[in-house]
Amino acid sequence: MVEPLVHMRGISKAYPGVVALRDVDFAMARGEVRALLGKNGAGKSTLVKILAGVERPDEGAIVMDGKALLLRTPMDGIRAGIATVHQELSVVPELSIAENVFLGRWPKQGGRIDWRRMQREAHDALAVLGLHLDPRQPVARLSVAERQLVEIARALSQGARLLILDEPTSSLVAQEAETLIRVVRQLAEQGTSIVYISHRMDEIRKVAQSVTIMRDGRHIATAPVADVSNRQIVEMLLGGTQGEGGAPRLAGASGERRPLLAIQGLHVAPRIQDASFEIRAGEVLGIAGVLGSGRTELLQAIAGLRATQGGSMTLDGSAFRPASLGKARANGIFMTPEDRRGEGAVMMLGIDENLVMASWRSVSRGGVIDRVAMRAKVAASIRALGIKLAHPGEPLGNLSGGNQQKVVIGKALNAAPRILLLDEPTRGVDIGAKRQIYQLMRDAAADGLAVVFVSGEIEEFCEVCDRVLILRGGSITGAVEGPAIRTETLTELTTGEQGVH
Repeated sequence: MVEPLVHMRGISKAYPGVVALRDVDFAMARGEVRALLGKNGAGKSTLVKILAGVERPDEGAIVMDGKALLLRTPMDGIRAGIATVHQELSVVPELSIAENVFLGRWPKQGGRIDWRRMQREAHDALAVLGLHLDPRQPVARLSVAERQLVEIARALSQGARLLILDEPTSSLVAQEAETLIRVVRQLAEQGTSIVYISHRMDEIRKVAQSVTIMRDGRHIATAPVADVSNRQIVEMLLGGTQGEGGAPRLAGASGERRPLLAIQGLHVAPRIQDASFEIRAGEVLGIAGVLGSGRTELLQAIAGLRATQGGSMTLDGSAFRPASLGKARANGIFMTPEDRRGEGAVMMLGIDENLVMASWRSVSRGGVIDRVAMRAKVAASIRALGIKLAHPGEPLGNLSGGNQQKVVIGKALNAAPRILLLDEPTRGVDIGAKRQIYQLMRDAAADGLAVVFVSGEIEEFCEVCDRVLILRGGSITGAVEGPAIRTETLTELTTGEQGVH
């Protein structure tokens, strides 16, 4: 039997009021890419923090290369050849690529920084990843994907033999994600072991040889990716039987499927040239298109966030022009942005304050906040949305990504919209939270709202939508409804490989 590169044995960890890990075993071979899956709170973050030396276990041991490994600090982990690239990147935009690669450990000669050596070695580290950039240029000029590769180059330059990648493609577009996946495969072929944390099933199957599933702080299973179906993975993650096809359609939703907003010949520079379609009350409408097709721009135009250069809109049978965000909201149109942390909420404010941020008037009397009314509204939102929290007043930034997204959606729902526009509402959240968000969307539509949903993951439309519009070449080229909403069909139609039937 081949000796693993690293073996975590009987790892347990508890914090005040919660047991994060219970007797977990985790072993990886050299050159293996291991997908690590689990809902928020499953224990995967604690496990990799212990592996990286950020946290110390209460019980258990770590063996690397057959020898016991004592990790007191992250620096101990780096010295042992273990490095982490976090979801939130830690590059310094104002510094050069070379300075970022050697951040805090710049090579010196005669007491001074050896710039030539640093640039030469940074160039070599980037070349290993297939990244041919001038190491002297500022990181600020790089794309998000390139910045991520700079962080990986930094880890490799530190001698990393085990690389932990936390949601590495959550902020990347499809083409950039493919580049990163290619780099991960290449590193594995060269002998680097990689722990790959992601919620994207299709991505996991492209990049990982094996998968470890955690739930409630326990190791549930480790198996070759090829030996387990998506359905089996979801069942193990959630601890129950879950169908692959998602929840039933909204055929019985309350409210007539009447056109609420009609859009004709809409032109939104630079991508949308001539879009015509209807948004109906009581349904979940998906907009599918490849990256750069203008999905986000289309939602922004409806929400009053982006100017239009042509076309018309009719709301409730009357001409409508959302000249501003305020006008759109005054007419019952509310959008949740893709960047929930930067644009959708204020992380340092309380959960309660975020939930009523767009609906202050509903909890005010004579311009003064009615704290009793606010507490009642917030409590109702927390119950309805299933938000997991310690206290309504704690900072939103303390919550998991899935719970943060529920708050962003809750803020929109509290504003009593008629049309709810959701831009990538499940990006970066775990499978359990995704299904809860899908249910929120279905419930909103069942209450008569028009829910418009944009996603870069085709599979999501099959889970939740009643109707999906195809956005291609700057126009709405067709629609798919009901049982016809299938991954293969939508992929063909959005990429233009086949016409709309």
